[in-house]
Formats: sequence, structure tokens, C-alpha cells
Amino acid sequence: MGRAEEFALVSRVALLGDGKAFGLLVEAYRSPMLRFLLHLCGDEEVSKDLAQEAFLKAWLSIRSFRAAASFSTWLFRIAYNTFYDYARARKPGADFDSVALRLEAATPGIDRSIDFARSMSILKGDERSAMLLFYMEDFSVKKIAQVMKCPEGTVKSLLFRGKEKLSVYLKNSGYDR
Repeated sequence: MGRAEEFALVSRVALLGDGKAFGLLVEAYRSPMLRFLLHLCGDEEVSKDLAQEAFLKAWLSIRSFRAAASFSTWLFRIAYNTFYDYARARKPGADFDSVALRLEAATPGIDRSIDFARSMSILKGDERSAMLLFYMEDFSVKKIAQVMKCPEGTVKSLLFRGKEKLSVYLKNSGYDR
């Protein structure tokens, strides 16, 4: 979706309350947002709930969108905040390994997906978010800085540290071939 088309849809939603226009925006960003949230939380059902909550928050606050950044940046900021609200409220004890073992038992032959998810789990939250936005969603450093509300230099540091940690982890896991 081009920026002009996106802006036209956002305008229709903000000015006219056009549900169909918002539906088109949801359709355009559903998959990337679900993927982003899934990699952050590691649970498909939770990621769906978080995405739904993020879209609801976007619908309710779309009039506050000022187009200083792209709509996708604004939307991913809402998703990012929704995840961190969830993470802060989450009960301790829900660790990644139990999620990975349940996935592995339910779906044989997904070893590489589990390895990827485990490797992402070794990263700190901000490192994981930056890596996912950069490599999975193809966001620029500038756009990631806007989503995470931090300086571009911080994003570059997060990406560097994340790559270093993943490199060591993957080498130690036998992926150095």
C-alpha cells in the first residue's frame, strides 16, 4: 500500500469514522503485526489477542495520528506498547522453554522454527524488538527509533549487540557451517 493510499484511508477513518477504510488498513497490517507480536511473546493466541487490542487502540485513537511519521510506524508503536503492557502485567513463571516444548510436541519437524524462537529469547526485550523490526519487518533504523522512541544510535547499538549474541548462540548450536 502506497503512502498516499494509506493517508487517504487514515483520513477517511479519522474524519468520517469509515469502518471499511479501517478494515483495509487492518488487512494491510494484520500479518506483519501478528508476526512481530508472535516473535515478541512466543505464543500465537496471545499475539492474536495483542494484535486485536492494538488495532482497537488504533481505532479509538486514530484522530490523534498526526502523520509526523508513517501510519505503520504509529501502528507498530501502539503494538509495541501493547506488548510491553502485557509483559509487565504477565505473571512470572511463563517461560519460553515451556512454550517451545509445547510447540515441538504439537508440531513435529519444526526444529528450525524452535531454534529461531529460542535464539530470539536470549536477547533482551529491546534488542529483540529492534532485530524483529529490522530483519522481519524491514523497517529502517530511523523508523525503528520512532517506534521504540529512542535515538537512532541506540537502535544501531541494539542491532549490533543482538547480532553478536545471535551469532554466538547459533555457532554454539551447530549453525556455523
